[in-house]
This record gives sequence, structure tokens and C-alpha cells, in this order.
Amino acid sequence: MRWASLGALLISAGMALGLTACATPPTDPEELAAYEETNDPLEPMNRYFFELNNALDELVLKPFAGWYYIGLPNFAQDGIRNALNNLRTPVVLANDLFQGEIDRAGTTLGRFFVNSTVGLGGLIDVASEIGLEYHDEDFGQTLAVWGSGEGPYLVLPLVGPSNPRDATGKVVDHFLDPITYLAWSYDWIETANFVRAGVDVVDTRARNLKTLDDIKAGAIDYYATIRSLYRQQRNDAIRNGEPSDSISALDYLDAEPQTTEAY
Repeated sequence: MRWASLGALLISAGMALGLTACATPPTDPEELAAYEETNDPLEPMNRYFFELNNALDELVLKPFAGWYYIGLPNFAQDGIRNALNNLRTPVVLANDLFQGEIDRAGTTLGRFFVNSTVGLGGLIDVASEIGLEYHDEDFGQTLAVWGSGEGPYLVLPLVGPSNPRDATGKVVDHFLDPITYLAWSYDWIETANFVRAGVDVVDTRARNLKTLDDIKAGAIDYYATIRSLYRQQRNDAIRNGEPSDSISALDYLDAEPQTTEAY
């Protein structure tokens, strides 16, 4: 059980990487340029998994997220998100250090001590009130900072948009989390960790209910739009929010929860 999600991720990533060599680029110069720009040699397979994930989202995840969003007041949702962010501290701290971001590592460590004590175990984000703003880091970003290319675009079953670099990062982050090792020894921690992961997915989806509906309604090709937005969001995260020639269209994702009237 404890290896189920990790195993699925590894199998999916391995299958996609293995099929990469089978893709044949077009010979027409214009088509070849477009092909290289999208960097999606597995597009037929990716679209299949995208549609599968989208169907599961509509049937299962979105309704749960809607109930969560309507049933819990904003302060409760914020408390849950704050606690989840606090639990992620070891992973963020490790990647801050891997990237040589000493100042950001200090902020991450300071946030953990403040929110774990005064913030009642992370439920209240006291650290932000004193200038220690939250930031996220993962090993996919670390690999990018180290110079690794993203590789071809991938859509992984149940996971969603990714690429070989980010898929590898998810696996490494799994082992950077101390809770992973505690779960190996204590069944109740393993169960709690699965609950944590489930709540994280539902909370993130709830915070983007209207945003994703708006993107879907306005997109000519929803798959291509999500592919573009995913890359923009990841590039923005790798730059730590520093400006570039293009502005991420996902800057407003994972913002403050919408009001219940908006849903």
C-alpha cells in the first residue's frame, strides 16, 4: 500500500520515457518547428491520459472539492493549507539548500519554528505576519537550477501535467520527506500520510474551482492550454518569481480562496 502511489508514478514515467524513442518528427520544416516548440512527441498518449484525468476530475475530484469549498469556511480552509505547508517544510528546506538559497532556507526554517509554536502547529500563518513569507521548492526546480532540461511534456495518469525532470523530482521529494520513513514503521502514520495527500489534492482543487472552469470555458484546445500554462507556471517557479519576457498565466492560481458566492 505504501508504495502504490510511488509505484504508479514510476511505471507511468518509465512507460512514457520508453515510448519517447518511438515518436517520429515531421519532415516539413514548418511542421517540424511547431513540433519542436511544443516538445510533445507523445501527444496522442498524453491526450488520452489527459482526457482520462479530466473525466476522473469531473466525476470524483471536482465534486469533493466543491463540497469541501462550500462546507468549510475560508478560515478553516486557510488553516488546513497552512498546516499542509508547514508539514512540507523539510522538503522545501532541503531544496532551498540544494539550490544554494541560504536566505530562503533561513526563511523556511524560521517559518517552521514560528508557525509550529505560536501558530499552533502550523494552523495559523503567524510567520507571514512578521515578514517570513511562504515559498515552495521541489526537486524538479532544483534539477532545473542545476541545469537539467525538462525533457518532453508528459501527462501522467492521476498525476497530471509533468515532464521527466518534474516526475523525477516528485520521487526524490518523496524520499526527502521524513514522514515517508516514519510511515514505514508505524501503520497509523502511513494512514495519516495518505489522508494528508488526499486533503492536499482536494484543497488545491477547491482553491482553483472557478479558475479552471474559466480556463476550460475560454480554451479552444483545453489540452494545449493546460500544457502551455503548466510550462509557464513551472518556469516562473524555477525563477522564484523573478520577471521574464513572458508573464505566467497561472500567477493567480492557488491564491486566496474564492468566496462561496463565486462557486
